[in-house]
Amino acid sequence: MPDAPWLTIVGLGEDGPDGLPAASRAALDAAEVVMAPTRHLSLIPETGAERIAWPVPFAEGLPLLKELTGRRTVVLASGDPFWFGAGSVIAREFAPHEWRALPGPSTFSLAAARLGWPLDRTTCLGLHAAPLSRLRPHLAPGQNMIVLLRDGAAVALLADYLSGLGFGASTLHVMEALGGPREHVNTCRADGPQGTHGAPVCVAIEPAGGPALPQASGLPDDTFETDGTMTKRPVRALTLSALAPRPGEHLWDVGGGSGSVAVEWLLSHPTTQATTVEPREDRRALIARNAASLGQDRLRIVEGSAPGALEGLAPPDAVFVGGGLSQALLDRLTALPKGTRLVANAVTLDSEALLVAAQARLGGTLLRLDLSEAAPLGPRKAWKAAYPVVQWSVTL
Repeated sequence: MPDAPWLTIVGLGEDGPDGLPAASRAALDAAEVVMAPTRHLSLIPETGAERIAWPVPFAEGLPLLKELTGRRTVVLASGDPFWFGAGSVIAREFAPHEWRALPGPSTFSLAAARLGWPLDRTTCLGLHAAPLSRLRPHLAPGQNMIVLLRDGAAVALLADYLSGLGFGASTLHVMEALGGPREHVNTCRADGPQGTHGAPVCVAIEPAGGPALPQASGLPDDTFETDGTMTKRPVRALTLSALAPRPGEHLWDVGGGSGSVAVEWLLSHPTTQATTVEPREDRRALIARNAASLGQDRLRIVEGSAPGALEGLAPPDAVFVGGGLSQALLDRLTALPKGTRLVANAVTLDSEALLVAAQARLGGTLLRLDLSEAAPLGPRKAWKAAYPVVQWSVTL
């Protein structure tokens, strides 16, 4: 049987080595070096191995770990290191033959077991190093979730966040040190007193009271903050349908405005990516606020005007042009690789002429959108027409 890799990632529970399976205990007993956060080191007895406390921030520990190459080393992590843990970060730094992982029960599994929740129907999120706004797309009455928090103080922040969104009636099961001798569970309402808590902590949430985000494309316009320049709901829904986001794909949103199209692209799937290009500083700030409020902190916002600002960006799978259309921009975009999807909306006659010419040259679909809304006209109501929008969509 071949020798074990020099690096072993061991999932440790709050009961320390007592709860470890035989393979994990053997790896720990044979280790020349044990590297872990201080809290994890405090859970294990002295074995004669060199101990190295993992520094903060986490990234600073990776060079230290690389210096240990060839020595029998154990890295301790919480529970399952590959479920919102350090495992994937460590694994991508080393060749597959250099490491192995021996996971333990995850915090999510322990929490679900305490509450009798079906884990396959429970949303699980790691928020120990992410903003609470990542909860927003998942919040809906009756849709339970379990979240990991960075420390006990974050429980009050979570409760305030939920209450501010109208979810104050939600039930919170605050769980400390699951699986260990300090295990404690406290149940309370988000809008009530939560008490004080210590790390490690997770919270199981039974959402109640607040409004869920619709799952269809075309969120209500008042979902977004705007200065008046945005792709309105009906046009946005048709635009996203034409863009057709798929898991893992990257969007260029050229002329971001309020960022509504890019944000909804990101909402379509947690693996999508988006980059928006916007020349105005005030609108870049607006886009950032809209992205943050809906939990899409992975939106990249680039200063500048296209086509110049597009140089050096990661290649897109789809492109939306909502403003700043020009022949130079079209020339740049139509030179993108085969298979790239391009959707451009035009309101002015000048921009419309560019799209008509592009469609004649490259094909695709031209769609004219004439929308009217009922509006007061004296004591009665009449149809008030918006400017017509011409949309060109093509797969290069």
